[in-house]
Amino acid sequence: MLIFEKSRQGRGCSMLPACDVEETRLPQEDQRQKALHLPEIAEGDLSRHYSELARKSHGVNDGFYPLGSCTMKYNPKINEAAAALPGFTGIHPLQPEHTVQGCLEVLDKAEKYLCAITGMDRMVFQPAAGAHGEFTGLLLIRAYHESRGDTRRTKILVPDSAHGTNPASAVMAGYKVVSVPSDADGCVDLEKLKEAADEETAGIMLTNPNTLGIFEKHILEITEIIHECGGLCYYDGANLNAVMGTVRPGDMGFDVVHLNLHKTFSTPHGGGGPGSGPVGCKELLAEFLPSVLVEKDEHYYMKKPEHSIGEMKSFYGNFLVVVRALSYLMTLGKEGIPEAGRNAVLNANYMMNGLKDIFPAAYGKSCMHEFVISLADLKKKTGISAMDIAKGLLDNGIHPPTMYFPLIVDEALMIEPTETESRETLDEALEVFHNLYRQALEYPDQLHRAPVTTPVTRLDEVEAARHPVLRWHFDE
Repeated sequence: MLIFEKSRQGRGCSMLPACDVEETRLPQEDQRQKALHLPEIAEGDLSRHYSELARKSHGVNDGFYPLGSCTMKYNPKINEAAAALPGFTGIHPLQPEHTVQGCLEVLDKAEKYLCAITGMDRMVFQPAAGAHGEFTGLLLIRAYHESRGDTRRTKILVPDSAHGTNPASAVMAGYKVVSVPSDADGCVDLEKLKEAADEETAGIMLTNPNTLGIFEKHILEITEIIHECGGLCYYDGANLNAVMGTVRPGDMGFDVVHLNLHKTFSTPHGGGGPGSGPVGCKELLAEFLPSVLVEKDEHYYMKKPEHSIGEMKSFYGNFLVVVRALSYLMTLGKEGIPEAGRNAVLNANYMMNGLKDIFPAAYGKSCMHEFVISLADLKKKTGISAMDIAKGLLDNGIHPPTMYFPLIVDEALMIEPTETESRETLDEALEVFHNLYRQALEYPDQLHRAPVTTPVTRLDEVEAARHPVLRWHFDE
């Protein structure tokens, strides 16, 4: 039930003191013609409403959350404590620089740490999300080519194993997208890449490890091919969790990278925000970065790059998200960062091998941080789809993996356990998968009805897609 349905006229929970100054009303023409629709509800009912909503949700604190490509790992509470410090929460973006020296130090330190991890020269924190960072990186590539008068470069190469936002970001930046197919191993087909790379190529957007959970074995050849034709190389860092502290995009030949602080560096995902998708680049692109960069002489100060592409959003990005990420980096340190990445790879391979007898991986004998299984054979044998298994997982207290992605795998489930899950949790999840497999063989009709124990059971997804109810209509 929506909070508006619980509203009763005259109820409330505000106890403001009586107004002790003269009231001044807006002119009639500036006043609302209709009363503002706000729920009227008692404090006790309000508290129960949001507690009820929390019980109906499933998050990392509720159970296993192996959502592939999203790195839904536990966020340490020390990060929240750091971000809640009054010196960080009580500032204003228009304050003079000399009054926010500690905050500028946070940005400077976070930039240095992330540049060290990625092999980049500069990092800007203004982009508010991963896809926002992609768009920013592509605008840097465009600005670079235009500064050289090289306007013939109109296309971006995107492997078919890339994140789905890559082609959308390229189109938003004004480029034509050319898809590059994968080879039999799930990596970029080098011959097809060579055919596509020419004088019209502005660059390549590469997700590495890719969405199949595979590290591109020809990574150095890929960047060399693009550079030889005059293009630049963009690294989608959304899957950096697998390789952080072990290998660096900058050493592989990439010119620009975005990071997802809410994936790799343990800050909240939010529900549409706030996020953070900082963009790092090599020196040749630094003069085009948006917003301001933090510099230091005797004190910290902010400086806008000479040929900046402009502002990607207001002010300096979601600052408190950066504070959380810096807390995570400083907690783990130089030794802990690569250990976290290695444990993510270990957990993924542990689960992949635990499922190989019923759901073998679509590609490869080993994986990085995630792996993709195909349920195509199970569907042919029993009629049980990847969707049915995902719904069955809900009945067992497990959030489903990413479904039907990447598109190059039929009946795909993409599983990412992350490094923060224990072996006991993984073993319990493996047992659930095996039980669902046996259920598919013996009682398939039960899975077609799943989930049956959740607050909301199986929906008519066709009806929901064609006739969604997206707003509440008030009685006038």
